[in-house]
Amino acid sequence: MPAASTPPPTVPRSPLLALAVIAAGLLMVILDGSIVTVAMPAIQQDLRFSPTGLSWVVNAYLVAFGSLLLLAGRLGDLIGRKRMFLAGTAVFTAASLLAAAATTPTVLLAARFLQGIGSAMASAVGLGILVTLFPEPRERSRAIAVFSFTGAAGASIGQVLGGILTDALSWHWIFLINLPIGLAVLAVALPVLPADRGLGLAAGADVLGALLVTAGLMLGISTVVQIDNYGWTSAHTLGLGTLAVVLLAGFILRQATARTPLMPLRILRPRSVWGANLVQALMVAALFSFQILVALHLQQVLGYSATRTGLAMLPAAAAIGAVSLGVSARLSARFGEQRVLAAGIVLLIGVLGLLVRVPVHAHYLTDLLPVMLLAAGFGLALPALTALGMSGAGEGDAGLASGLFNTTQQIGMALGVATLSTLAASRTRGLLAAGQSRAAALTGGYHLAFATGAALLVVALLVSLAALRRPRRPHPAPDDHTTPAATPARTR
Repeated sequence: MPAASTPPPTVPRSPLLALAVIAAGLLMVILDGSIVTVAMPAIQQDLRFSPTGLSWVVNAYLVAFGSLLLLAGRLGDLIGRKRMFLAGTAVFTAASLLAAAATTPTVLLAARFLQGIGSAMASAVGLGILVTLFPEPRERSRAIAVFSFTGAAGASIGQVLGGILTDALSWHWIFLINLPIGLAVLAVALPVLPADRGLGLAAGADVLGALLVTAGLMLGISTVVQIDNYGWTSAHTLGLGTLAVVLLAGFILRQATARTPLMPLRILRPRSVWGANLVQALMVAALFSFQILVALHLQQVLGYSATRTGLAMLPAAAAIGAVSLGVSARLSARFGEQRVLAAGIVLLIGVLGLLVRVPVHAHYLTDLLPVMLLAAGFGLALPALTALGMSGAGEGDAGLASGLFNTTQQIGMALGVATLSTLAASRTRGLLAAGQSRAAALTGGYHLAFATGAALLVVALLVSLAALRRPRRPHPAPDDHTTPAATPARTR
């Protein structure tokens, strides 16, 4: 194997400082994913985005991020993970400056696409660097717990910070905030992260496969976003949709025949792998749109400021983080991942079901706060789903399975935002034409999107029950999962 001849990475003098650098890079990426949601109405008004075009502020980032994760991981193996992490952080930081300076939708979307590329480059190798830093199982568990906690905290901080910056300064500052973080990460990472030379570019990377899947996904999502303008059965929709399918089919064929495939198809043979990825795509398609559309509903219908919107969404992020770190592992150890996953999905169906019934003049405490708290179901479902998805992969394919899982998550988000935003906009337009008020029309559009998301979750529940089995191997004791998570939190 070529990997056996690769020189081992140097060990940094301070592994904890290196962990802090990787976690800071993750924090920047997570912040960017959540901070933009509460600023979207301000961006729409300032740059004159259409309702469907606005979804591309999120989708341009997600498509680049999700499509390039596998390629970025492979290139990290070839040129060295440290180089890829540094290059990705630099691209992301520069793209953030471009986004902050944007004065037209075109410039902002280009900057968001570049941010997605940088995020993919840095995120794809971050976990691989972490594994080399902490070879001992217990230390590695603690480090991964810090890594996971950073993600949960970043989502919570991003929504509140995005609202405060948008109200106090302007939406441009949600991107400028990345500059000091990115520059600090680069300055510390250069001397601290372990150096590795990689396998060398001669080992090969499936660039053609990456181009096929990126082009197919971009074209497919673009077609969905424009359905509201052209119709479902128009030549434009059917033609571009067919071309997108052809490109994605070409990607699959390429993976079956390439010497160094981006995604070897053997990874999809275990039922738990393809089942978990399908469930995840359906689940995040429904729930990331919940985050976007609820933020829009709070501001455009209920008249919340951006800061108040961030604070209103905070209980959901806090509940998800608390459950995923403090409860999910214990319940999985006792009842099994499949049951915990099913329970989490049922709670999430309840979330979107309640949102379908939210009135035009909703009260936060009675109509919305229960929804935010039930979102804790995501904290139950995602860790259990991750464990089930990884259980079917052999040790040699663990990294590939992890990359595929991350890719599915990002693409599910992009497709969910594009599809449900398009449905909501189309329904709103029809209600306005029928003479309803703007608030009532917007609420009706959101109701349709939430109902569609609930239907996706029902399908996800059925797939999880049919395709994912409770592992027969004994589960680790709860302390094996929960103790490491607590220890780093005291040392932060």
